Amino acid sequence: MTGEPARIDSQEGAARPFRYFDLVMAAFVAILLLSNIIGAAKPSYILLPGGGQWSFGAGVLFFPVSYIIGDVLTEVYGYARARRVIWTGFAALLFMAFMAAVVVALPPAEGWPGQSAYEFVFGNSWRIVLASMVAFWAGEFANSFVLARMKVMTGGRFLWMRTIGSTVVGQGLDSLIFYPLAFYGLAGWPIEQLWQVVLSQWLIKTAWEALLTPVTYAVVGFLKRREGVEVFDTDTDFSPFARSGGAMAR
Repeated sequence: MTGEPARIDSQEGAARPFRYFDLVMAAFVAILLLSNIIGAAKPSYILLPGGGQWSFGAGVLFFPVSYIIGDVLTEVYGYARARRVIWTGFAALLFMAFMAAVVVALPPAEGWPGQSAYEFVFGNSWRIVLASMVAFWAGEFANSFVLARMKVMTGGRFLWMRTIGSTVVGQGLDSLIFYPLAFYGLAGWPIEQLWQVVLSQWLIKTAWEALLTPVTYAVVGFLKRREGVEVFDTDTDFSPFARSGGAMAR
């Protein structure tokens, strides 16, 4: 379908079949899982002009892409659809944590030399697992809520303001919850480094969102034209636990 997208309400959008929704959801979940497996627990650094170091979490280089896809989901398909994807990602994270715990706990075959390295990489403590789940859940729902509400308030204008504004809230909440909850008080994570990482995560994630704004515009424009919809969450139930919600498209 081409031409100007039709403005429908989100209750209609929640029940309507879409051409690309499943692909966007799959991309969201894949990036979410990979960014949590690879790099979430590794602090890295950049050298400052004076010779000092500024720490940041290695996963920050890729994890923000899931927030950008989350913005696309809410903008194109509405909060009700985005809510389903967030819960799907949450369930995938839960299964990933369960699978990692089981596989790490299984006794290795005699002579296999990789158990200690495997435990180091995949043997996350309950703190890291809990922190990751809580931070993702809170940050993603905050991001989607802010974007949906700002879309109604601006009448669908200023997409850049909505995506960056929702990221400031969502990613800030994510970073503020995850790192202190996962690593506070642990050896190798002095308090100064911990708060450096929190601040770095927040700033880098927001900078990523701003930098990729042209990409977000292109993807949102393509999907709206192909799906033929423009969703406004005017009457949506924004509870994360609601089974369905209505948003009005104009």
